[in-house]
Amino acid sequence: MKEVQDKVSELVKKYDLESSIEVRYIDLVSEVGELGKEILKSSRYGKKSFSSTEDFELELGDVLFSLICVANSLNMDLDQVFSNVLKKYHDRFSTKGDIGSGN
Repeated sequence: MKEVQDKVSELVKKYDLESSIEVRYIDLVSEVGELGKEILKSSRYGKKSFSSTEDFELELGDVLFSLICVANSLNMDLDQVFSNVLKKYHDRFSTKGDIGSGN
């Protein structure tokens, strides 16, 4: 993931796209909303089964890009973040039998 984070960082610097964490977060939420809109459109608002489209894939890429920008803004190593969450889920499953956070 380090390589991906570096590529995103280079693009952000090249095109002067630096933003505060607050703006990065709002952008991420907006992109997740656009991804949801593509799911609704593809399923005709639940009238048929979802089928991935090119627009859906592009929106998913936008979500990933925005999430990486959030991590980069906070100088977070996504390899470490991901390892930590995998351990968290493994530990939950080992102790509770599922990965949910509820009781």
